[in-house]
Amino acid sequence: MADKVVVRFAPSPTGYLHIGGARTAIFNWLFARKMGGKFILRIEDTDIERSTEESIKGIIDGLTWLGITWDEGPYFQSQFVNEHLEAAEILLKKGLAYKCFCTKEELEQKRKEAMKRKTSLLYDGACRNLKPEEVAAKEASGKPFVIRLKVPREAGSVRFKDIVYGAIEKKYEDIEDFVIVRSNGQPLYVLSNTVDDIRDRITHVIRGQDGLANTPKQILIYQALGADIPQFAHMPLTLDPKRAKISKRRHGEIVSVQFYREKGFLPWALVNFLALLGWSTPDSRQIFSKEELIEAFSLEGINRANSIFDIRTNDPKFFTDPKALSINAHYIRTMPLEELVPYIKEHMEKAGIWEPAYENGKRQWFYETVDLIRSRFHVLTDFVTLGRCYFSDDFEYDQKALKKNVLKHPELRTWLPQLADRLDQLDNFTLESVEEVIRNMAEELQIKAGILINGVRTAVTGQAVGPGLFDVLIAIGKERVVRRLRDVGRLFEEH
Repeated sequence: MADKVVVRFAPSPTGYLHIGGARTAIFNWLFARKMGGKFILRIEDTDIERSTEESIKGIIDGLTWLGITWDEGPYFQSQFVNEHLEAAEILLKKGLAYKCFCTKEELEQKRKEAMKRKTSLLYDGACRNLKPEEVAAKEASGKPFVIRLKVPREAGSVRFKDIVYGAIEKKYEDIEDFVIVRSNGQPLYVLSNTVDDIRDRITHVIRGQDGLANTPKQILIYQALGADIPQFAHMPLTLDPKRAKISKRRHGEIVSVQFYREKGFLPWALVNFLALLGWSTPDSRQIFSKEELIEAFSLEGINRANSIFDIRTNDPKFFTDPKALSINAHYIRTMPLEELVPYIKEHMEKAGIWEPAYENGKRQWFYETVDLIRSRFHVLTDFVTLGRCYFSDDFEYDQKALKKNVLKHPELRTWLPQLADRLDQLDNFTLESVEEVIRNMAEELQIKAGILINGVRTAVTGQAVGPGLFDVLIAIGKERVVRRLRDVGRLFEEH
């Protein structure tokens, strides 16, 4: 076996890149980077009916967005079908595989009889010892056949040590002579995948636990072809809160990487979170930079227990695993602004509220405003929903906040426009001057300052909470603040 670590991510392009596949890619990528090895991207596209160009693009775009870079590829399995069939021919010539002419009807009848007798349902090897002339005669008659691998029939077993699950053993008697080439001449996954791994000199196969069942069969193919057997590390499954396996069919787009991009996740935040699904460090650390995660990663840190992805579908704010949102919020609130702003720009452009001036003439104001408001945000889309009032006059009002802080006090219909007049007369619109005007007016009206402060906040931002009000008003600017306070009558009329 080669000294250099070589791993691969080999998805089937039958849909978008989902979080389970992304996690597999991340683990392979981390291990390759940790060991100074090679990470290969291989698209297993031999299922012609289900594989699509759109799905291939979705996988590549998803990995690229996450920052998961590959050293070779993408290779396409369909390009190597001849190699897979050549391997089957080699096994036939070596007497390690054979042509099986049993029909589906015959196999089904044998299965029913075995069920009645309560005996093994495994293929009985009826064609295993056909004489060459018998095989030739059946072929000459045009009878279709599959190619099966000969599993040893002496006492023994396939044994290997999985890095995650430990010693695994499967007795020969429990493995049937399995099909490696269909009757239509198409090689099966178990053969194609193994031949590709041999060609690519894969040293470690890191994949989901659902691939464990195929491993003994693949090891038999490695042995039959006289190839080195890689090490295997099977990751625990990712389950939803009801302990059902996360899948595209069951959960839809909510488990796609694209969904989290559109919902406002930062790519590294998602990588950080997915790395923690089924893997941990001894100190249970949660936040890692790219360099720290690579340094900390090890296959030995993968847990055997299935991980839970706590999908939330009923709460529009906390639509997904709270831990994922917490990690994303951490990065939104701590990333250098120069790194964060391009991601915010993507969502603001989509919402139609981005201005080119935010990158030149208004850059300082924009950066300061982002820094002010990000402390309460969980996702990037918060900048175009909760934060929209800072960048546009077209924003929504939180109805509960509006009723509690504005409509509950009919006097504000008069007071807020009066406050607007006072603020408009300020020569210097500063934190100190704005606060002084608001508190003085509350004192004159003999009301708690909180009534004015809360009313102003909701009238100007549409929200009940946020950064300190006086910082908010300075960020939004005198002109917009005055205009929105004078327009408060509209809010009463509409309700």
